[in-house]
Amino acid sequence: MTYYQGPVTDHFDGTRFFDPDGAPPKSFLDVLRWRFSHKPAQWPDWAPSPFADTPPPRVDGASARLAYIGHASWLLQTGGLNILIDPVWSERVSPVSFAGPKRHNDPGIAFEKLPKIDVVLVSHGHYDHLDLATLSRLAAAHAPRVITPLGNDLTMTAHDGAIRPEAYDWSDRVELNDRVAVTLVPTRHWTARGLFDRNRTLWASFVIETPAGRIYVVCDSGYGDGRHFRRVRDAHAPLKLAILPIGAYEPRWFMQDQHMNPADAVKALADCGAERALANHHGTFQLTDEAIDAPEQALYAALDAGGVPRERFPALKPGQVFEL
Repeated sequence: MTYYQGPVTDHFDGTRFFDPDGAPPKSFLDVLRWRFSHKPAQWPDWAPSPFADTPPPRVDGASARLAYIGHASWLLQTGGLNILIDPVWSERVSPVSFAGPKRHNDPGIAFEKLPKIDVVLVSHGHYDHLDLATLSRLAAAHAPRVITPLGNDLTMTAHDGAIRPEAYDWSDRVELNDRVAVTLVPTRHWTARGLFDRNRTLWASFVIETPAGRIYVVCDSGYGDGRHFRRVRDAHAPLKLAILPIGAYEPRWFMQDQHMNPADAVKALADCGAERALANHHGTFQLTDEAIDAPEQALYAALDAGGVPRERFPALKPGQVFEL
């Protein structure tokens, strides 16, 4: 595998990326400790959503339409563009097809019912976000631009030369058309696809400028002290909507540096100052120890405890739609 090469920066040491305000990933010994000591909740073999979306060909005017596909995957339709975020249609999020976390419900949009896809945003290289099989299907069917942080483009093109990635650094702003743009922003996370490539590629969240307002998309993040969210507020306010992760958080000793729990997500909403939020990163793939419905229950408990109306931060099911 060929890895990213570039100048040393405040978040790249010449070999690996890092978050100067974050925390390094857990050691391999910590991974083994978790794997051999954890007692994950039992998820149902299949937990179907009662919803399924058939999106329109386009959305124009001053609106935006978001369809939840599941986990961290979304279809955003706005400004005449169809944008997929961290698309995963595979049965497993794993380096192999016969093992690893398996899907517990169908994607909220059948692949064959997708409209013409113009742009794909891929936040980082973990298998539940960068799904090469899905990217190849999209390249063959739609040939979209793929916007991703530095180094992930090499992962994609090594797999399939038909994928059209464009790699960018934190703070880079990319115009998608004359009405829509995306800026890559720092997030508290890390990445790897194997045992020896930790942080050889960059990770990011996205601020998407749309005719309906700015949408802050966080596909995967820890909370820390909240400074990443406050910096996005300071640089990009006003935010119309934030998409925030609420799942894959137990046990806390292992996950808290890299994955928010629902209470953290409620704090992140306050920090970033968005008018509303949608939850993601839950309910489709069992990555950690909590029960399938625990994130949603804990989210509403945290909202109630903070005096935040539940309708300000709902957890959609795959196939549900939210419009701005």
